[in-house]
Amino acid sequence: MLSLKNIKVPIDNKKDLRDIIAKYLHVNSDKIISYKIHKEAIDARPKHEFCYVYEFWVEITNEEQYLSKNVTKVVEEKYTFPQLGTKKLNNRPVIIGLGPAGLFAAYELAKHGYKPVVYERGKCIEERVKDVEEFWQSGKLNPNSNVQFGEGGAGTFSDGKLNTLVKNKQARMTEVFDVFASCGAPEEITYSNHPHIGTDKLREVIKNMREQIISWGGEINYNSLLEDLIIENNQVTGVIINGKEIDTEVVVLAIGHSARDTFNMLLAKNIAMMSKPFAVGVRIVHPQELIDKNQYPHPYPHLPASSYKLTYTAKNSRGVYSFCMCPGGYVVNASSENVSVVTNGMSNYQRDSGYANSAIIVTVNEKDYGTNTLDGLKFMESIEHKTYELTKGALAIQKFKDYENNKVSTKIDCHDFVKGQVSYIDINKIFPDYLNESLKEGINYFNTKIPGFNKGIILAPETRTSSPVRIIRDANLESNIAGIYPCGEGSGYAGGITTSAIDGIKVAEEIAKRYANML
Repeated sequence: MLSLKNIKVPIDNKKDLRDIIAKYLHVNSDKIISYKIHKEAIDARPKHEFCYVYEFWVEITNEEQYLSKNVTKVVEEKYTFPQLGTKKLNNRPVIIGLGPAGLFAAYELAKHGYKPVVYERGKCIEERVKDVEEFWQSGKLNPNSNVQFGEGGAGTFSDGKLNTLVKNKQARMTEVFDVFASCGAPEEITYSNHPHIGTDKLREVIKNMREQIISWGGEINYNSLLEDLIIENNQVTGVIINGKEIDTEVVVLAIGHSARDTFNMLLAKNIAMMSKPFAVGVRIVHPQELIDKNQYPHPYPHLPASSYKLTYTAKNSRGVYSFCMCPGGYVVNASSENVSVVTNGMSNYQRDSGYANSAIIVTVNEKDYGTNTLDGLKFMESIEHKTYELTKGALAIQKFKDYENNKVSTKIDCHDFVKGQVSYIDINKIFPDYLNESLKEGINYFNTKIPGFNKGIILAPETRTSSPVRIIRDANLESNIAGIYPCGEGSGYAGGITTSAIDGIKVAEEIAKRYANML
């Protein structure tokens, strides 16, 4: 099979790709046995031709005669699970949390005969969706079933972006995309330069992964809260779930970044942890048309809603940057505690709300909040609690120009881009002065990159950008307590759906290399 790289196709001339490949190879199209798209991107840089850029994998007879600089033999990236270990497991492995890390750890372990038992504090995705919708409509929050907690994790109510800067070591990223696609995700995630599933399709994918795990002998328990760990001689021997003791010598901690009660329990059990820097800020909303006009040199109705990535260093040396940009999406109330307010962004697969939103966040560190392990977590909480006091549980909303002038905004028509209730307050009252100054400076700078950017609407607070804690682990991915494997975003080792899923796979591999399966 041949790899044809850097094949450019005009943006308004996406015809039969077989004919385009044939023309490139100077053959008739019937000579091509088969082909598939391996990579697809849009080059919208003004100094280049506005076009699609492809890498095709092509099957053709006598392929040796077509080899050139841009036509090479395919080197396929295949994921291989490690050879299984021999140490006997006395009990089934336990996985705490069913976000991307826990989900993929369970998937790989179940696939290879380990029959994992998963405990998720929230509900299954079908019931969780109902709880979230009720919260957005009425403000009635279920603390264990919401945007943060429940099957699928926080990423389920997001844009479902899968792009990441991490390298595809051992083809783990390939495995993540292939599993998602086999469970119902759009095929283009396997080749798109900016893959995304969308919250609507991701829900179905998660259900299909769940059923596959169960079919392989895995077990999934909902409404099941980890209350304590049983540790003897520096080795985990069990967990306490909803007051019941379960024996196990392997615990995968895939708890997510919002499991604050669990972090406190882990600290009390002397699990080695450390604080880590993170960032906080606001969500900013613009008409999607404004972003498209800036990002695309020419408008084409068939093109996807465009995104952006912006960075700036403020005069006070703090980083200000866009994060979790959601084209054609919604700003959602992502609270998980009755006295807190948290915002996030979400998009469906079609990204067709007509509005773009992104977090604009500012870096913070221990100089801002202290050096104790959970001081960063407490800093997050203080912002969320302050917002709750001011808004009574609704998202704070304000025009950016009013934010600059410390002026409460008047009526904003936001029902097309907000999920949840809103409150008109001065967002300056939520953050310390240095954060307000950095946000204003950064957003005005971003206006030089995207004209009209500083005319957006902001909502606050965006605090749960990443975990404020890292659970320390060794080269075998174990914590200081033998048998405990921290993983995913909550443990401080990932920053999104894909990296969390990859980390879950890595932990599954380490367990498998040591232990024999349960077959």
